[in-house]
Amino acid sequence: MQNSDVIWEKVDLHRSDMIDLSDRVFDMPETLYNEYRSAAEHKAMLEQKGFRITENVAGIPTAVVGEAGDEGPVIAILGEYDALPYLSQEPGVAEPRPIENGGNGHGCGHNLLGAAALLGATAVKDWLEENGIKARVRYYGCPAEEGGAAKTYMVRDGLFDDVDAAISWHPSTFTAVNRPVSLANTRIDFTFHGRAAHAAAAPELGRSALDAIELMNVGVNYLREHMPDGARVHYAYLDAGGVAPNVVQHKATVRQLIRAKDLPELLSIIERVKNIAAGAALMTGTTVEPKVFSGVSNLIGNRPLEEAMQAEMDRLGPIAFDDEDIAFAREIQKTLSKDDIAVSFRRCGMPPPDENMALCDFVAPLDLPNKGGNGSTDVGDVSWAVPTVQARIATCAVGTVFHTWQTVAQGKTPAAHKGMVYAAKVMAATAKRLIEDPALRAQAKEQHAAYLQKTPYVCPLPNGVAPPIIKQAAS
Repeated sequence: MQNSDVIWEKVDLHRSDMIDLSDRVFDMPETLYNEYRSAAEHKAMLEQKGFRITENVAGIPTAVVGEAGDEGPVIAILGEYDALPYLSQEPGVAEPRPIENGGNGHGCGHNLLGAAALLGATAVKDWLEENGIKARVRYYGCPAEEGGAAKTYMVRDGLFDDVDAAISWHPSTFTAVNRPVSLANTRIDFTFHGRAAHAAAAPELGRSALDAIELMNVGVNYLREHMPDGARVHYAYLDAGGVAPNVVQHKATVRQLIRAKDLPELLSIIERVKNIAAGAALMTGTTVEPKVFSGVSNLIGNRPLEEAMQAEMDRLGPIAFDDEDIAFAREIQKTLSKDDIAVSFRRCGMPPPDENMALCDFVAPLDLPNKGGNGSTDVGDVSWAVPTVQARIATCAVGTVFHTWQTVAQGKTPAAHKGMVYAAKVMAATAKRLIEDPALRAQAKEQHAAYLQKTPYVCPLPNGVAPPIIKQAAS
């Protein structure tokens, strides 16, 4: 078995191209299912690096897969490039300064995520070719992670059926193997239909869809006391029925985001929320139409893969940030609270080695508890389909809160690029180890199969639900 530095060198050969890719994707941040330009940039880079390309996977125009190698085990490396709304921000500036008012921004670092994943896949491709090894590496360019559940659609359509293991990462404030805990969730749009009427002259003839939503939200609020710890329900009005208060609103829509610790618990809460919606419709004389917008599963851990990735991180050591990186991180920290900084270490699961730390200069050990809360990801569904492992890699100042302008401001900095390249080395080395070690693959699959035997996978997307594709505007 060759040393890890063989694959690290191949990462370094392509690093400048992928840093450029991450910066270009940053300059064209697009939200879910509208990532046409970003997907095109990733496709162009895949072509440049010699991958076989499949477009429009799972019927999604902004999803692309690149494959290299022949026969043998298949290792998937997952990338993303979608952005978040209203987070436009000039890079490298430690104050709120939108490039475009109301514009989008990479508030979760997905410009870095996709570029590093492609960099890692390219390094594995070179290593396979140079050594005549029978195996395949497959880069998945995944849109719409921020609530669109693209990977769930990919899993449902069989895109991972022949994959032996999947590897990914996420930008973070610390460096560690990702703790495989996330919340399963679904987003359901509840559209209420009533009857319009003159709100002053004949209100008795009206049946208000907006009233129904208000009552539904009251019911969900009372449900919160009776949900399991860790479960969450959030909502957003998609259509409040118009801007005329003198018209009884005959149609209105609310999106309910329901989260739970796992799929069985999620399915139970969904039924209770649907019953509340039906009750609100009954009380208001309206009808309700629920429509699933997206859904993702909780993450499943895989101990053999986590130990393998940890070994590669320990071998690589911490990221070498320089004085300029630390200086800018301190400027960002001036915009944060003490609680923000404390949460970074709670999520990492360890007390701060240095209370004044600006950038993470350590690799956290396995098995530290996350005490900072959990989100959701469509990587969860991949982890039900195949053994999966992820890394958390420091790309920004300790205390940075994601989904904020501060994250976007740091997305093109030298520190972010260092973390991105580090992530590529960790993923490529883990993939190399999986290809070289059939016993590791077997152990990972055995643990995965044992979990599924106890808790079978139920896709959170009902049959017939299609991705909410946004058609590309004509140029």
